[in-house]
Amino acid sequence: MFLSTLLFFRFERTAKCPRPAPPRPRQHLPAASLRPGPDGRVRSPSCPLGGARAGGGSPRGPSLSPSARANFRSCSVPLPGDARAAVRAPPSLRRPRRRAGRAGGLLLRGIGLTAAPGGPFLPTMAAPAQPKKIVAPTVSQINAEFVTQLACKYWAPHIKKKSPFDIKVIEDIYEKEIVKSRFAIRKIMLLEFSQYLENYLWMNYSPEVSSKAYLMSICCMVNEKFRENVPAWETFKKKPDHFPFFFKCILKAALAETDGEFSLHEQTVLLLFLDHCFNSLEVDLIRSQVQQLISLPMWMGLQPARLELELKKTPKLRKFWNLIKKNDEKMDPEAREQSFQERRFLSQLIQKFISVLKSVPLSEPVTMDKVHYCERFIELMIDLEALLPTRRWFNTILDDSHLLVHCYLSNLVHREEDGHLFSQRAAFAHFPELYDFALSNVAEVDTRESLVKFFGPLSSNTLHQVASYLCLLPILPKNEDTTFDKEFLLELLVSRHERRISQIQQLNQMPLYPTEKIIWDENIVPTEYYSGEGCLALPKLNLQFLTLHDYLLRNFNLFRLESTYEIRQDIEDSVSRMKPWQSEYGGVVFGGWARMAQPIVAFTVVEVAKPNIGENWPTRVRADVTINLNVRDHIKDEWEGLRKHDVCFLVTVRPTKPYGTKFDRRRPFIEQIGLVYVRGCEIQGMLDDKGRVIEDGPEPRPNLRGESRTFRVFLDPNQYQQDMTNTIQNGAEDVYETFNIIMRRKPKENNFKAVLETIRNLMNTDCVVPDWLHDIILGYGDPSSAHYSKMPNQIATLDFNDTFLSIEHLKTSFPGHNVKVTVDDPALQIPPFRITFPVRSGKGKKRKDVDGEDEDTEEAKTLIVEPHVIPNRGPYPYNQPKRNTIQFTHTQIEAIRAGMQPGLTMVVGPPGTGKTDVAVQIISNIYHNFPEQRTLIVTHSNQALNQLFEKIMALDIDERHLLRLGHGEEELETEKDFSRYGRVNYVLARRIELLEEVKRLQKSLGVPGDASYTCETAGYFFLYQVMSRWEEYISKVKNKGRTYEEDMEIAEGCFRHIKKIFTQLEEFRASELLRSGLDRSKYLLVKEAKIIAMTCTHAALKRHDLVKLGFKYDNILMEEAAQILEIETFIPLLLQNPQDGFSRLKRWIMIGDHHQLPPVIKNMAFQKYSNMEQSLFTRFVRVGVPTVDLDAQGRARASLCNLYNWRYKNLGNLPHVQLLPEFSTANAGLLYDFQLINVEDFQGVGESEPNPYFYQNLGEAEYVVALFMYMCLLGYPADKISILTTYNGQKHLIRDIINRRCGSNPLIGRPNKVTTVDRFQGQQNDYILLSLVRTRAVGHLRDVRRLVVAMSRARLGLYIFARVSLFQNCFELTPAFSQLTARPLHLHIIPTEPFPTSRKNGERPSHEVQIIKNMPQMANFVYNMYMHLIQTTHHYHQTLLQLPPAMVEEGEEVQSQETELETEEEANPAQADLSSLTDATSSQESSASQTESTPNQTGASSSPEAIPTTSDITATVAGPVTVPAEANASQAVTPAPEETK
Repeated sequence: MFLSTLLFFRFERTAKCPRPAPPRPRQHLPAASLRPGPDGRVRSPSCPLGGARAGGGSPRGPSLSPSARANFRSCSVPLPGDARAAVRAPPSLRRPRRRAGRAGGLLLRGIGLTAAPGGPFLPTMAAPAQPKKIVAPTVSQINAEFVTQLACKYWAPHIKKKSPFDIKVIEDIYEKEIVKSRFAIRKIMLLEFSQYLENYLWMNYSPEVSSKAYLMSICCMVNEKFRENVPAWETFKKKPDHFPFFFKCILKAALAETDGEFSLHEQTVLLLFLDHCFNSLEVDLIRSQVQQLISLPMWMGLQPARLELELKKTPKLRKFWNLIKKNDEKMDPEAREQSFQERRFLSQLIQKFISVLKSVPLSEPVTMDKVHYCERFIELMIDLEALLPTRRWFNTILDDSHLLVHCYLSNLVHREEDGHLFSQRAAFAHFPELYDFALSNVAEVDTRESLVKFFGPLSSNTLHQVASYLCLLPILPKNEDTTFDKEFLLELLVSRHERRISQIQQLNQMPLYPTEKIIWDENIVPTEYYSGEGCLALPKLNLQFLTLHDYLLRNFNLFRLESTYEIRQDIEDSVSRMKPWQSEYGGVVFGGWARMAQPIVAFTVVEVAKPNIGENWPTRVRADVTINLNVRDHIKDEWEGLRKHDVCFLVTVRPTKPYGTKFDRRRPFIEQIGLVYVRGCEIQGMLDDKGRVIEDGPEPRPNLRGESRTFRVFLDPNQYQQDMTNTIQNGAEDVYETFNIIMRRKPKENNFKAVLETIRNLMNTDCVVPDWLHDIILGYGDPSSAHYSKMPNQIATLDFNDTFLSIEHLKTSFPGHNVKVTVDDPALQIPPFRITFPVRSGKGKKRKDVDGEDEDTEEAKTLIVEPHVIPNRGPYPYNQPKRNTIQFTHTQIEAIRAGMQPGLTMVVGPPGTGKTDVAVQIISNIYHNFPEQRTLIVTHSNQALNQLFEKIMALDIDERHLLRLGHGEEELETEKDFSRYGRVNYVLARRIELLEEVKRLQKSLGVPGDASYTCETAGYFFLYQVMSRWEEYISKVKNKGRTYEEDMEIAEGCFRHIKKIFTQLEEFRASELLRSGLDRSKYLLVKEAKIIAMTCTHAALKRHDLVKLGFKYDNILMEEAAQILEIETFIPLLLQNPQDGFSRLKRWIMIGDHHQLPPVIKNMAFQKYSNMEQSLFTRFVRVGVPTVDLDAQGRARASLCNLYNWRYKNLGNLPHVQLLPEFSTANAGLLYDFQLINVEDFQGVGESEPNPYFYQNLGEAEYVVALFMYMCLLGYPADKISILTTYNGQKHLIRDIINRRCGSNPLIGRPNKVTTVDRFQGQQNDYILLSLVRTRAVGHLRDVRRLVVAMSRARLGLYIFARVSLFQNCFELTPAFSQLTARPLHLHIIPTEPFPTSRKNGERPSHEVQIIKNMPQMANFVYNMYMHLIQTTHHYHQTLLQLPPAMVEEGEEVQSQETELETEEEANPAQADLSSLTDATSSQESSASQTESTPNQTGASSSPEAIPTTSDITATVAGPVTVPAEANASQAVTPAPEETK
């Protein structure tokens, strides 16, 4: 793994790309070598480290045994084909003989983004051993552990009487549990989960008790918290006093001799801890300690000549350096020595690493501790170089140490590199031996071969002198020989001065579609079982980035790899469903079918366009794919509905298994399927009968005959050129003649190519980000610099339109401010209001008077409010403006105010706080204040966008200015079509309506002619006929009578109505000139629409088209910002071309909640290690960008809100939560409004896992469904209940149970939704039934964000089913579960209470409360309740119809049979099968339905009093269903063997 990390380190460190080397062209990953100058800004490429190569060649060097490779876990040692056998050698590292074309090496190869066949930018790792999933211990195993016993004695939170602190406990745990198990993850997991760090280690830490075991224990716990992705520094922030001493002890221990007190394994743990510290600079406590290691004084570690050279480059630094030396002289010796140790720490750490690296033998066995130490050290170096605050000064130290040269010449690795040009002047003037070199032209000496030719013959001393002249090494004293090897000196000079190949060129030549060699390479796409233990050769997304290029490149690499992982899953699923087998004639026969894949009937390449000048790949490659759609109609519609730009995959399979062979998902996929090739393609369109592409548009698609369909697709030109080159030069098979399967993907998950293409286009152009945003996006500078209070163009007066409902509402919205109204008459103090705010410059300090107080404190808190009247818009009711009816809170008003001002506005909206309402009001106010500006709305999902759009339509915004892009507009709950073509149709229809109005007006005025013929003629009519009459009218009525103002207002209103007709016609005039629907839609997008809405996916897909059209916008509003990937948040900023080199963007409003779930990343390695799940919104919050935190929720009861409001700042409740009857009334039939119900193992089984991460819990599933049925039988509407769970497996299990139990039963029905917590984010329902599933380990609910989402979905009732003993001890869940466990853990029901009830929430019920102790009892109760309901209803109808005696006897017989069935079920309640409910209904329901219609036909009257109520039925049930003691004993579930103590 060290190799992977080292190569990736070089990628982080430099900006170079190697040239391809024959015979097999290689492409390597370049990276930016831009280092910051003294001012902190990143400069152009001048990285002093220079020539380190960013990629690796073929491996040459030590191989690893299977055992060593297993220890590498997901780390990497790629091996060539003829060296594969070396892996089976004994566990040693050996150097094989040099062979042609096999340069490179173990250490190097991983970092390098080797030229895997898919392109240059994929970090390469060695083939790891088969990954294994870490199995969490069970509850019984936890309880049996020695650690758990100690926890119960010393620090467990639920233990009241704890033993006093004993340092020996820490020593024993460290030696016996951690060191003895070699830092086993399982042991550390147990300790961390027991709150060892919070309740024992740090609580009792002090310098007096500090020891090696104490330090190491704390570091292990912090590392484990980072591995589990839970907050790690909260404990230290609560007690920060001893942290400086603790940190200094860590630094000292990290530099200790490995044969001394600390072993190399322990120092590896310390390195990981330090890496976490450097990546947590947003924490003040950590930053205060770390910045002492990475400031300018650390240059003390430079050699004198290099120090002098650096100070000479920047004269300003010399002044600081002199000041540092003066301050050092004033310090006492002890403090000065301590300061010197901190400054030299990283330099000494590098030297320690070099000594460890050199200690690795050439051929003898090597301990994996050394390899793991080197891996972690290189990871630390990468992270230090990736962050601007650490890179600024450390970069020079790293360069001066020549770390990379040492690595590449070590016994672990061999390398070939690229570099930059050498200073020929220095060679000519000072080294006569290089005379020929100095006279050569640049092109002759920029390659490795030429540099080795000139420098190779020189002696070691001469090479040292050249290096010292360049300040690379200390000066060589006279008459002394150098101590450096010639190989090192030669490598040092050559590696720094090779030519760099353009990074952009490498990007442009890279295929964007992954191929089979990348998709199934575990070295490139890590496995889903990544545990978080090891380090990987992957970029990280942390707080800061060096440049926009660095930002885009990191996101490009990670997004491509994550997409490749998802593609692999889809291909494996679809192709395996098709069951390709080998036919008896050697061909392929498909034994199954797949919805997302079809066999290819014919494939033909129809066009290969000529390359552009300077390129060697075709500009366009098109092909035709023919398939036979002999499938169901809805699947056929899906295939025919493939749109332009949809991505599909062409697959070649050559199975070797005979017909009928079963596929084993546990075995490798490719071997079983016989998959050979995978290539991507992009749909252009489906062909019609004449072979023409059917274009997307408003016109209906033609109906094609038959089942054969042909699609025109675009192939990747770069990949096509590589394949054809391989075919011609190497005689390889033509890939494009072999495809036999085409696979499509779900549209929502298939935007990867468009995003990658967009990122690549951005890297090829100048990314013009607004100046006020640039530094914040990169993560440095003042995080509040883009807040409106610090913007130079802050607006003083704003029209809040209909935001305020009254003057009292306005005053309460600005607490602490003095509100001055310009009119004194209360009758005139009515909305709308214009407010003038005091505007002060955000820069510099406030001026202070003589007394030191702010001069303008009073003025700063004074608001000038001016009521104004909206001009009369016309005489008709539809002319009246729509008004807001929401009484916004003061924090919502602050968010609206900030959104109206220029700059960056971030609104944190907890659940139920009205985020969407705030967003809509901001959009409306911007629309009215700045009518010439255009606003872009971006959301994560179509659902959120449609909710936003529906609320916008309800406000005073002209619908002709609204446009909804994308394909989600079909879900809008309105008859109006806001899509591009829908708006075109609206304009054309509206034009005809308005011309009819003109015709009526013309007729009323008696003007001859046809003024309503076109928009143009209507314009002339308005100008010459209407305006002239209006001006004449104005001149005549001026100053006539007392009521002139009132009459004039009415008249002007009528005129405004008429004028608006002609204004709209003038805007619609372009529709007459543009004839095609496409041109008209483009015009609407670019010119007419003022509010344009789209998803982030659509923005990425259509960026190129939007920029090409000249799309412009001034403001961006993003909803669900915390759920959008970082790069998908960034792309919408750049959907327009800059104006005169500047972006016209004025406002960026981001609304989201980083305390809820982040973007979905399926691959655990990218999610955990690379932090890819971090949204830009979350990163801004971490950096410290000011936010407006909404603080009043109106969704849930106050008691339910308490389960999650601890996660937010001062989250309270809106008044209606306390006042409305639905919130104050109790939940009928249930004693509590929320309850945690403990579910023990059912039939000895708790959670199960039939497939990886596919967790199920049958006991909980049955219990949840039983409660749902109970509520429905009481009268709860089924659509008001949703069932949630934390795992997909449980979701499918619950759906299956509902289908069996009650899915088709009209008395019960189906719940509103059965889905996962993650999928339900952003939605709500009155009653939520939640299953937590897990019984062995807490699982991903330990992520507090998921807990917040789960707790905040319910409005009136939340009922959670879980294993209480597991979840109540989890530290992160304590705030919620402490409230849940305060109530009884058995379900309390009131079966005789009708729905709805009049009982107030919290009141003692008048009906009897029944306690349900387990799932079988609940299932039995619901069954009896249901049967009594059926029987009572049946008897009621029999009585009502006065049936003959024979019929009554038959009914009694049926009843007796049902009673016998009920008795049998009661005898064995644990086996009660609710599936008979539907069967029991079938015959009796049919007769009941017949009898229901009979009274109406015969005229019989039905009395409401005669109909039995639910309370009558449940009163009958409540008695018999109570389970006796004997039955309870029979229901006791036998524990599983491993749970028996």
